[in-house]
Amino acid sequence: MNFQQLRFVREAVRNNLNLTEVAAVLYTSQSGVSKQIKDLEDELGIELFVRSGKRLTALTRAGDGAVQIVGRILQETENLRRYASQYAGVDSGRLVIAATHTQARYTLPKVVEEFNRAYPKVTLELHQGTPRQIAAMISEGDADIGIASEALDGASGVQAHACFTWSHRVVVPAGHPLLARAPVTLADIAAFPLVTYNEQFTGRKCVDAAFSHAGLVPDLRLTAMDADVIKTYVRRGLGVGIVAEMALEDLDPGLEVLATDGDLFGTCTTMLGVRNGVFLPSFAYRFIEMFAPGVAVAPQ
Repeated sequence: MNFQQLRFVREAVRNNLNLTEVAAVLYTSQSGVSKQIKDLEDELGIELFVRSGKRLTALTRAGDGAVQIVGRILQETENLRRYASQYAGVDSGRLVIAATHTQARYTLPKVVEEFNRAYPKVTLELHQGTPRQIAAMISEGDADIGIASEALDGASGVQAHACFTWSHRVVVPAGHPLLARAPVTLADIAAFPLVTYNEQFTGRKCVDAAFSHAGLVPDLRLTAMDADVIKTYVRRGLGVGIVAEMALEDLDPGLEVLATDGDLFGTCTTMLGVRNGVFLPSFAYRFIEMFAPGVAVAPQ
């Protein structure tokens, strides 16, 4: 038994039993993958996969339990490497951050700049996705740190931490009639077509809950994944925009932020997640400190 065989088994499951994709991921041949998995099964004395000819079609009952053990072995192997690097004073490597567009575009740039100055030998990879995709990337080990406003809290296999709260703001193009009514209410806003985030993004639940609680049914004319797109269409007159306040750090020319009658949409929370049971390199914990100074993520 060797680690390469265990990696083949793990990647077979991750890639829906498609050995062609497994071979591409691990830079080897499909026949080599098949042989290594079969050699492991012969050594263990059990079949891990159901086969149809040369194709893997499902996990066996024994394989289902074995895959869980394989995952833990490989994770602890990586933990051991990272643990040793702490004491070896290693300040180089790779750090994968998964974040939504809003977090990547508006909250991370200053942190990335500071981190890059402190750790010039660390390669940062920034992956963008929906909150659910980010949670999956963490739990599957494809990202070291995840940052989003939804889905991380309670996600399977993810240790989530609240970082900071924020609110939504309402934006309109210059000359919009709502500018004469400020401060505006939810009812004022609901009288116009709205442009805001898709259901999975950037505190959309807060927006929906506010209108529902007020008994209002908004005209959602356009939804999008990121604030830049929302602001573009608001500026072109498609509707009133509802965006995260951090997206208004540099307000686009031709847009105005409306004064509102209180905090209309409540507050949302940006969460940071790491995978349960993973020992991160020391520079990863430093990145977390830079992003959210009040958050203490203990090594697992």
